[in-house]
Amino acid sequence: MYQQIFDPLGNVWLSALMAFIPILCFLLCLLVFKLKGYQAGFATVIVATLVAYFTYGMPFSLIGASFVQGFAQGMWPIAWIIVAAIFLYKLSVKSGSFEVIKQSVMTITPDHRIQVILIGFCFGSFLEGAIGFGGPVAITAALLVGLGLRPLYAAGLCLIANTAPVAFGAVGIPIIAMANLVGVEQHAVSAMVGRMLVPLSLTVPFFIVFLMDGFKGVKETFPAILVATLSFTATQFISSNYLGAELPDIASAVISLACTTIFLKFWSPKNIFRLDDLKDFSNHEQLEFGKVFKAWLPFILLILCIIVWTQPWFKALFVKGEVFDYTQVTMAFNNLESSITDPNGKAIDLNLPINFIALQAGTAILAAAFLTIIFLRIKSSVVEEAFGDTLKEMAMPCITIGLVVAFAFIAKNSGMSATLGTAFAQTGNAFVFFSPVIGWIGVFLTGSDTSANLLFGPLQQVSANTLGIKEALFLAANSVGGVVGKMISPQSIAIACAAVGLAGKESDLFKFTLKYSVGFIILIGIWTCIIAFFLNGIVPDVAYIQK
Repeated sequence: MYQQIFDPLGNVWLSALMAFIPILCFLLCLLVFKLKGYQAGFATVIVATLVAYFTYGMPFSLIGASFVQGFAQGMWPIAWIIVAAIFLYKLSVKSGSFEVIKQSVMTITPDHRIQVILIGFCFGSFLEGAIGFGGPVAITAALLVGLGLRPLYAAGLCLIANTAPVAFGAVGIPIIAMANLVGVEQHAVSAMVGRMLVPLSLTVPFFIVFLMDGFKGVKETFPAILVATLSFTATQFISSNYLGAELPDIASAVISLACTTIFLKFWSPKNIFRLDDLKDFSNHEQLEFGKVFKAWLPFILLILCIIVWTQPWFKALFVKGEVFDYTQVTMAFNNLESSITDPNGKAIDLNLPINFIALQAGTAILAAAFLTIIFLRIKSSVVEEAFGDTLKEMAMPCITIGLVVAFAFIAKNSGMSATLGTAFAQTGNAFVFFSPVIGWIGVFLTGSDTSANLLFGPLQQVSANTLGIKEALFLAANSVGGVVGKMISPQSIAIACAAVGLAGKESDLFKFTLKYSVGFIILIGIWTCIIAFFLNGIVPDVAYIQK
């Protein structure tokens, strides 16, 4: 039995410094040595293995099991979602539908600044609320590249745009899972996240336009961006406070997209901003509804499949004894199960459950792809070409994702991740600032706001009680801090690069997003302090789950 030790060196800051070494290795590999993503991931796994074995005393058998558990998680469901999403996109391109999609977006606005908000921010938020796991960045970045943006630029902007909806991603799972883990009702945490996100949601669209075209761009597009931002933020706030964690992303995206599209029927910027050389927009008008509908059909089918996949009646078909229970395939190390405990004696399960097909979001996307083939009557030769291109382009990115998630599991199971959080928890009242930083680090390590919340939720709860601060604030801060860690997560970087055909250029994208992520987390830390010390009245009291 291996018991995690959060302070193996007898000094929590020395232990945290040792736990930071694998992260430092990853940063150096990308920023200094400019290695490709899979090379940086492999080097980081090696360093994490050495730290886990020699500093934390974790047996090689458990390190190996953690590696396989993480790599398998990287392949399924994460890589599965990305491969399916890129395949759907390739079908759209190779069938000719995407050219019509481009024209239909151009009829709304040919301005790249507003297109990024419509697709990267609004449509991306819908996808985040429905599927999560990097799928939104993959799909929206690919769409923007098709609309004329440079690949690296499109990927970077989509990573930044993806921050606002991440906390409520995949039908509220990050918040619901954390609330269940720490034994509180989700509504107070959901409401607090919605309140904390107001400044971020109001800022991100304007910040994206500023990155693209400076203050001049913000001034020229201000009315349209204001409509998109206010409608999104208001809906996110209302739904998170009164409906819970499941719907804020989807509702905000639909309302914002509809309001902005309608507004653009009556208003357009005086100067059209393009990142390509396109100047003649006369060919992008008067499209027939049927032609536009047919072109958007792959993504309409995607939305419909996602809706079906999230319905309780559909989920019930996959439980044991029902019609699709045969799709549940479990991979496990039986001799290693529950062979790790944390310092409190809680077992960490090394079982490896992988649900083949079943309810994974990737399967919903693949179903949409198959339906697209049928409804658009795409020739088998085109399907074969699209599938072949997808596998060829995604091979190395999938390995990168697997290695990155494997490192995350080694760090989590050995206790390294908890060591970093525990060190910050020793800072007393200064912890108020570091509370969202812990979530930020958690998402950087795991690539998932859900994983970061599960990893550090209990620590946030204990720290809040120790400092006499309402639990909802620190629990929400962990999730809100995590959303800006998403844009620098190695997993997210690998997915974004793969989606736009830049596999091997992860270091360039990481360099692009790092400074913005650091700036945002500092501001969120300050915002958390303002709430804790001056606006404590806006923090709701949590209700505990009755057991």
